[in-house]
Amino acid sequence: MGVSFRRQEPIGRYVVDFVCYPARLVIELDGSQHLNSEADRVRDEALNADGFQVLRFWNNEVRANLEGVLERIRATFTERL
Repeated sequence: MGVSFRRQEPIGRYVVDFVCYPARLVIELDGSQHLNSEADRVRDEALNADGFQVLRFWNNEVRANLEGVLERIRATFTERL
């Protein structure tokens, strides 16, 4: 995609799975323990307030539809850069 990501990067009081600072984009890969997580909702709101967009993908979605996940990430870059 022509951009760099940092993995397991601290941002404020949170550690995100992946972040691209130029696009202010956070990508989270979630297992079932994150289903309807109030903590994740609060975390996403805090990151959004700091100017980041958060994309969340289920682990099984990445395994079953990697190209679709990558396309959504590419589309988000197009909007943010």
